[in-house]
Amino acid sequence: MLFAAALTTPAIELCGNKPVYMVVAGPTHDRARMETYAKAIADSELYQKLGGYYINAPVPLATFEGEPPKGYVTLIVRFPCLANAKAFWHSKTYQETIIPLRQNPSAGDYVVTVYPETPMRADMARKVGDNGYSAEFSAEGVEQITP
Repeated sequence: MLFAAALTTPAIELCGNKPVYMVVAGPTHDRARMETYAKAIADSELYQKLGGYYINAPVPLATFEGEPPKGYVTLIVRFPCLANAKAFWHSKTYQETIIPLRQNPSAGDYVVTVYPETPMRADMARKVGDNGYSAEFSAEGVEQITP
């Protein structure tokens, strides 16, 4: 029953102030195509509409343990809530126009996961920010396809 309920849940949920991080990690095979893909995301303004933004450069500055495979990247995008991360991923623009730019053949073998932001420790208050958004972002107007 839980699975059936998940299939009927709307793609766009009310967005609260519970930030999440979408993590894209894996080896890049075709950097030029990935640059075209990244430009298409920027040009679509989906991140701007949904409050998403990159929090890191995808190539490591240093490696302290292990050896990542050649071309391995990790890119993290912060969204104000899971609903907006889903709205980005399932948007018609992303699924039908942007994602094909990096597929068939694959420009990279990526795993995409989403993690909740952890609450800030009390001792960090007023030192690094409030881990929240002061502006409202809505998935309204971002056309969706059924996942």
